Amino acid sequence: MSVKEISSLLATHPAVFAVDREYQIMMPVEREMLVSVKCGGEEYFDDSNGIIRSKCAIHRICVPMEVLDTAKEYTVCCRPIIDRKPYFPETEPVQEYVYSFRPLTKTTDIRIAHLSDTHGMVKEPVAAAQNMGELDLLVMGGDTADHSGSEENMTVLYRIVSGVTGGEIPCVFSRGNHDLRGYLAERLEQYTPNSLGRSYFTFRVGCIWGIVLDCGEDKEDRHDEYGHTVCCHAFRKRETKFLEQVIANAQEEYDADGVKYRLVLAHNPFTNTFEPPFDIEFDLYGDWVRLLREDVKPHLMLCGHRHINEVWMPGDEQDVHGQQWPVVISSIPDKTAATFIGASVVLGENEATVEFVDNAANACDKRVLKL
Repeated sequence: MSVKEISSLLATHPAVFAVDREYQIMMPVEREMLVSVKCGGEEYFDDSNGIIRSKCAIHRICVPMEVLDTAKEYTVCCRPIIDRKPYFPETEPVQEYVYSFRPLTKTTDIRIAHLSDTHGMVKEPVAAAQNMGELDLLVMGGDTADHSGSEENMTVLYRIVSGVTGGEIPCVFSRGNHDLRGYLAERLEQYTPNSLGRSYFTFRVGCIWGIVLDCGEDKEDRHDEYGHTVCCHAFRKRETKFLEQVIANAQEEYDADGVKYRLVLAHNPFTNTFEPPFDIEFDLYGDWVRLLREDVKPHLMLCGHRHINEVWMPGDEQDVHGQQWPVVISSIPDKTAATFIGASVVLGENEATVEFVDNAANACDKRVLKL
């Protein structure tokens, strides 16, 4: 798709993230301003209990999926702040920017780009995704920057999504372990899509139902690298309860009318156990795989983390917990060579075509997977 020019008030085009049953339209801005979105005859605000936010680097406006899917366009309204004094605040005139939106309405030949472990690269992963054809969905698989230790790093996600989608198609974000590091990591929910502050959630786009699972860090909490700053074991235990709740609500989730494909998104491919010190949570991850296998029955799982491009099939040596679905791992960044390889995934009738594509339009490998 051709990406139009970005407004001088916005740092990037909006990102339209799918979370639960809403779109979270998020964008970094160049200055302090009030931001809202008009869609389907309604205006939606970035507000805190009725107070419109202005002092934030990244704005979030939540719009019901059915509203944007029907309208197929939205208008971003920006009103710069002059002086937000207690009485009679001063603002500039509102500026409006109209974006077309293409909801996922296909039921076959759905083209997904999976970009993971970009580690601060922008131009190369954008080019890799653009080489995958006309996309219907973008999946950002985590470790977008090397860490969450600077405001600039927090915009890498938006610069990539902007370059790939131009604000015109849906996107899903799955947090990586490097995203947990740095002084802004504890406020990551302010910078990224989430469900009530949680980085794990389900989503529905068209005939695709998906679940985002977050493994957190990749070593034990007491590891010196973390300096007593993480409690990911307790976090994962809460996530197990969440997965059980999703299964208990199957009729509204993966068994709902119209669901044709069931996806699992996770930065870390927890279906495998790695070498020490990364050999954590064998029993807990085994429970996740069991719950998914016995109840959810996913068609496909998309992961990163390993900096490899591989497909792990049920029964392969990497399958230590009895997975019953293919695991696609796509995450090869090479800053020295300025190359990046992502995965093109096309969901067809009873099969998925997976092709690893780099920023020079080279197809590195291709697999056709039965679903």
